[in-house]
Amino acid sequence: MTLADTPTPARRFRRFLADYPLVPLLVLLLALVLVLQLLRPGIVNERWIANTIKFAIPLAMLAGAQTLAMLTGGIDLSVSTAATMAAFIVATQSVAQPAPVAYALAFLPALLIGAANGIGIGVFRVHPLIMTLGTSLIGTGFLQVYQRTVIASGTRIPDALAWLGTGLTWGIPNALALFLPVAALLIFTLRRTGFGRLLYAVGDNERAARISGVLYWQVILALYVATALLAALTGLLYVGLIKAPSLSLADPLLLPSVAAAVIGGTSIFGGRGGYAGTIVGALILTVLTTLLTLLQMPEGFRRILFGLIVLFVTAAYLRLTEDR
Repeated sequence: MTLADTPTPARRFRRFLADYPLVPLLVLLLALVLVLQLLRPGIVNERWIANTIKFAIPLAMLAGAQTLAMLTGGIDLSVSTAATMAAFIVATQSVAQPAPVAYALAFLPALLIGAANGIGIGVFRVHPLIMTLGTSLIGTGFLQVYQRTVIASGTRIPDALAWLGTGLTWGIPNALALFLPVAALLIFTLRRTGFGRLLYAVGDNERAARISGVLYWQVILALYVATALLAALTGLLYVGLIKAPSLSLADPLLLPSVAAAVIGGTSIFGGRGGYAGTIVGALILTVLTTLLTLLQMPEGFRRILFGLIVLFVTAAYLRLTEDR
């Protein structure tokens, strides 16, 4: 090895970040927490940590759906609609129906949305952005019609969802009882199963995947059904946390779910990323939201600064880890 071939400290550092992409994300998360503590000493305590986790979990779950879609080079703009429909339906049907029936009815629209997305994208080759935007608008319209038929019956949040959404056990959010198995399943699926490898293969090079015998439409159909069902599950958890079902319940989570996946290292072009980084990305955005609220910024400035920080963090992270 010549002197010119000797790795420089900067190159070693970038290689380290490429091998351990979660490190810069965790450092950023800790830095944001430290800034919070400096601005308001004592804010970082057990109660704050529990509340942060409770609000980060629905975002992380919805961002998990985005991660799956983005690995194939797509995106799912209908996840917030699927989540909102599931939440609103379970809250209205629980008034008169047994809990199992209400849950089944809540998942039905998500199943239909996911199947429509999968067929439109996988079979008819509609662009994912256009297809999922269309099904999102259609779902919103159906939800508005449905709301008129149940407006007089009122709503009720099932006790199990309220326990999951807001409850604590020994200071630990009950929502972790749902989130940890879901997160483990997603990580295992992406790292250890054939379906996970197919998602990466399709996103990395769709044509090569087709030539190797991959049935593209089946992969895409299974993918978007999975993202829709995951979104519906998120909606059930989120309505248990918010306790106020509405026709726009999960809409504020849509763009942050995309941002969390991108910040977590998932490429919008497909073929690269993972769910572990997405989880940290959701925590970063949740802490960042708390920080901007603490600074008492007007809503407009908060949105501008939030967007700029997301762009900066994403660009810096991808720049540091692009030589994987």
